[in-house]
Amino acid sequence: MAHVSYPFKKTNKSVYKKPASVLTEDNLYWKKLGQPVLVKEFGAIDYLDFSPVEPYYFAATCSVRIQIYDPITKTVSKNISKFLEAAYGGSFRNDGRLLIAGSEEAAVKLFDIQSKNVLRVFTGHTGPVHRTFFTKDQTKVISFSDDKSVCLWDIATEEKIKSFSEHADYIRAGAPSPVSPDLILSGGYDHMVKLYDCRTNEATLTVNHGSPVESTIFLPSGGLFVSAGGTEVKVWDIFNGGKLLANISQHHKTVTTLRLSSNASRLMSASLDRHVKIYDISTFKVVHNIDFPNAILSMAISDNDDVLAVGMIDGVISIRKREQPIKQKEENKGIYKFAPDHIQTSTTVDNVISKQKTEKGPEFEKFLRKMEFDKALSSVLKSYVASKFPEKTIALLQELLRRKVLNVAIDGLSEKDIGALLRFFKKYLGETRFTRTIIDTVNVFIDVFENQIKLFSEQNLWLYNSLKEEIMQEIDVCKRASELEGAISLLLSGAQVDSSRDMIENSDMLAPSSKAQKEIVIDV
Repeated sequence: MAHVSYPFKKTNKSVYKKPASVLTEDNLYWKKLGQPVLVKEFGAIDYLDFSPVEPYYFAATCSVRIQIYDPITKTVSKNISKFLEAAYGGSFRNDGRLLIAGSEEAAVKLFDIQSKNVLRVFTGHTGPVHRTFFTKDQTKVISFSDDKSVCLWDIATEEKIKSFSEHADYIRAGAPSPVSPDLILSGGYDHMVKLYDCRTNEATLTVNHGSPVESTIFLPSGGLFVSAGGTEVKVWDIFNGGKLLANISQHHKTVTTLRLSSNASRLMSASLDRHVKIYDISTFKVVHNIDFPNAILSMAISDNDDVLAVGMIDGVISIRKREQPIKQKEENKGIYKFAPDHIQTSTTVDNVISKQKTEKGPEFEKFLRKMEFDKALSSVLKSYVASKFPEKTIALLQELLRRKVLNVAIDGLSEKDIGALLRFFKKYLGETRFTRTIIDTVNVFIDVFENQIKLFSEQNLWLYNSLKEEIMQEIDVCKRASELEGAISLLLSGAQVDSSRDMIENSDMLAPSSKAQKEIVIDV
């Protein structure tokens, strides 16, 4: 009779792996930001802002100066140090030629980027100025101060045009409208976000964020704005009288910065919890998360999302640049270098076919093919495999259980491997994806060594007794959980009885209307 060989079926390890997050287009897109380059500054990074024009330099405001960085070389291109005390909130004008910044000196200064000269100094605040911006028409400047006031300044005359003092605490956040030079948004530590129209003398809209406001931003339409404070990010509708559209609570520490990216289709928030969250504007759901080594104070992203800069509380700036696809070099055409591009030339005569490499499988698969079950089990009990890839060990145990040869494999183990198996049981007994297989394996282990346990080495005997104690503790926890589940079920059933009684008692008070009676649908 001819011998028939069947293909060997590989052990399925994937069912025991940890569930991985599904890769989406956003995950792939944001993961293309390269490895971070860390730059150390003196003092916490108060504010970061990218120039709107190429080569997209960014300004880092920290301590008593503003550093202008080249995002390509990650080095300081210019240094503006015209401050006696701490500088705050340096931001660019739309043409990238001017920069405005506040300071602890209660003054607002306007700089020429090229010469680094101070062009204007706006004085009138009585407290530190933490945020400054240019208006939509680029001819005026807005400042937000700790003296609880918002001021509008004319660049040409260096005079104050308008001042609003409706906040009851420090103002540390604000934003100019993207559609009108007359609309200003401000957020204060009094939990209020106010919208001002410079054509009037008071706030036209006020909403309560519920926490000290750290950052505000308009969406491009100008009809919606976003506020951040505490652990929450809130979206408000101006045209509906300040209606709350969304309340996003994805951070567990104070949110410090808001930014728009991906052509304003994504909202970004940075927090003291060391995370940057990216949301889809249409659904306000998180589409990606980026971790950083320390609490984040400021964040900025360039046009086309090419460079992400994040400033941290310890004075470190993390700069990530998007990886560009590598262009293939043109091959040397040799004597055909003057040939037209549509003619394909070859520099070699022979085509070399490389030998295909056979893919090596796990070591235990080799032993399984040879029916050497004890060696297969010994190979997956090695410390590296059992700690780094426990799913391989569990997959083999399950396969040996299925073949009903686990007792043969365990009986052939050495004293050292028995200790490794007991340590594996102890470590992963509480892992829910492994528990069923481990329980079945322990039962087989006891059946095999029931009369030989006293002959174990001192260390293995201690491991065995320790495993028994852990199993008893697990059983006790399960009993308590079952008792708690029963008590909760009893409470819920009691609540349902009470609610049904209330419904019966109130049934006469609220009768169905004639329209409701016509709309009755019987579900069969």
